[in-house]
Amino acid sequence: MRNWFREGFYGGLAIALLLGLFLVWLWRPEHQVRRHSDHLLRVMMHKDWPRFAGFIADDYQDQWGNNRSLLLDRTREVFRYVRSPRITAIAPNVRLEDRTGYWRAGILIEGDDNEVMAAIKNRINTLGTPFELEWRRMSAKPWDWKLVRVRNQSLEIPSGYLP
Repeated sequence: MRNWFREGFYGGLAIALLLGLFLVWLWRPEHQVRRHSDHLLRVMMHKDWPRFAGFIADDYQDQWGNNRSLLLDRTREVFRYVRSPRITAIAPNVRLEDRTGYWRAGILIEGDDNEVMAAIKNRINTLGTPFELEWRRMSAKPWDWKLVRVRNQSLEIPSGYLP
């Protein structure tokens, strides 16, 4: 009876240690910024707007004058006319500073052809500079990251394009 208890105890301890190591790896800030960026692009492709809103910080601002509510409205409006979007990140990399993570990558957008998709592809796929997503850790929880800013110095959006 004692051997069974001791083997079970050490087996449980080994499983707990492995689980702890997995969680340490999973919750590394660099890994979280990378995963959040990938998931953000995925929910945009699937047009899952409630989940998309969950990624955006309340104090979001970008270089095009969007705040959180404008970003949500405009993204939903543009993607309404896009069929079967596919968004690919090209050469993503992550940089960390304190509680802020920066994800940089080129973006390639594909989808079923129509006028809106042609305009998007012409404007986004031809950019020479990568997009930068700025994420901020919002609490002590290692998985609590929100998007606070998006940048791309080459992307200009004329006011006539914005709904």
